[in-house]
Amino acid sequence: MICDVSNIIYDANYVTATLEAAGKTLLALPGCGFSPGLSAGGLDVVRNAIEAYGWTELPIRPPVPRARAISEMDQALRWLSLIPNDRYVLRRIVGARLLVHPVTDRHLFTWRRVGKVLGCDYRAIQRWHAEAIDLIVRALHARNNFQWGCSS
Repeated sequence: MICDVSNIIYDANYVTATLEAAGKTLLALPGCGFSPGLSAGGLDVVRNAIEAYGWTELPIRPPVPRARAISEMDQALRWLSLIPNDRYVLRRIVGARLLVHPVTDRHLFTWRRVGKVLGCDYRAIQRWHAEAIDLIVRALHARNNFQWGCSS
């Protein structure tokens, strides 16, 4: 009996894309919350004309993510706990690879950089990443089948 209660098909591409979207959302979150600095300290004095008109270089910040994106990020990051504790290196690899810059769409950690940090060849890192994604996919399928009482 096939039980399809949702239109979500958990496969490696979907899980990878969702984790990367979670990484983008995580990096787009502001680094700090509300600050009472303006009300407590007063305004800074403008020292020259360039500062007054905003002609100085500022880093490009992505827009603050919406609440739905943050909720989806939380759910996707919980998937990392589906990788068994004894496979913590796989968690580290997936965690490093999910960090995608929200403005440039580039991975913060390339395959080679993760390999250098772990002292492995980048092709081994790619295989282990695929293995970790497969563990997540299988755990999601098992959880959905158990949750809805279905057998495939």
